Amino acid sequence: MTPLARIIDANLNRAREALRTLEDLARFVLDDEAMCARLKRARHGLVEAAEMLPIDRAALLAWRDTPGDVGTRVSAPGEYQRTTAGDIAAAAFGRLQEALRSMEECGKAMSEGVVAGLGASAGVSAEGDDREPTLVGRGHGGAVNAAGAFESIRYESYEIERLLLQRLSAGRPGQWTLCVLLTTSMCAHHSLPRVAELCIEGGASALQVREKDMDAREFLSVIRRVMEIARPAGVPVIVNDRADLAMLAGAAGVHVGQSDLSVRDVRRLAGASLLVGVSTTNPEQARRAAADGADYCGVGPMFATTTKERAPAGVAYLREYLGETACRGVPHLAIGGISPDNVGELVEAGCRGVAVSGGVCRSSDPRGVCERLVAALQR
Repeated sequence: MTPLARIIDANLNRAREALRTLEDLARFVLDDEAMCARLKRARHGLVEAAEMLPIDRAALLAWRDTPGDVGTRVSAPGEYQRTTAGDIAAAAFGRLQEALRSMEECGKAMSEGVVAGLGASAGVSAEGDDREPTLVGRGHGGAVNAAGAFESIRYESYEIERLLLQRLSAGRPGQWTLCVLLTTSMCAHHSLPRVAELCIEGGASALQVREKDMDAREFLSVIRRVMEIARPAGVPVIVNDRADLAMLAGAAGVHVGQSDLSVRDVRRLAGASLLVGVSTTNPEQARRAAADGADYCGVGPMFATTTKERAPAGVAYLREYLGETACRGVPHLAIGGISPDNVGELVEAGCRGVAVSGGVCRSSDPRGVCERLVAALQR
């Protein structure tokens, strides 16, 4: 019985099982196609790395001895305690990374032919221990390559762990139907707090507080006032640009533009405590936002608008976003010049959520505008 073969076999099983567990979480809990694909590539990479080793699969199976494995009879406190999907993922990542490191070290040792029980010309056979093991075709160079491949997958797993655990901890929002961007200077007929109330009554899924010209103290006061209105109704409040104020106010998230803090930097400040939305104007920005772990993307501008100086990206960009594989599972909010009169064009393109500012805030009937938008999007 070769100790090395048993180590490789046990840890290959652990790593495969961990990756499958993580893939299932990405698929069924997060509905994240891009994360699923990334984990599937890692799982296939694991198989390819194992095939580089000078140990064939038949030999590993022949040398497996589950009844005689003393480790199967050892357990630790808390081993069977998992209360959240995040707990399941954290445990799976731990198993994965430990298994990869163990196989990496074994691969290095195999390349030197120094592992007890293998001998100088380390090799294996599926015939059992009655035959002298012979090296399969990949040889010592294969072991070195396998060790490097296991190491690469381990480093990749650290980044996947960061993204997946943040997603599971924060809880990516479902697809909002209507997010209203509130700005004091745009509220022509009602105070901003009153507009917030009317938007909630009209069916808004979320509110974003956007004050470009206020000092920090006043901005924080406005956020807190909106929070007082929105929290009892269960409507999340997002803060534009300012992650620090979002954290102080206890808001649900922060929305950043292309020149603001990156998703990664917001996570460094806030961990998983804030949802992070990102404005995008083209598919490249959208792919990058999705890869960085954005919880939702603003997609636009759809039409000409007074709040955005740039030319409209148009409905064509919305279609590109919705067809982008990397962005599937990342909720979207089409934005820019949207009104009850033109939202139908977006719905026909597949839009499920919009963000509106002036069209609601400047209206004498914010509630009515919200109701019309929501009705159009829910047809």
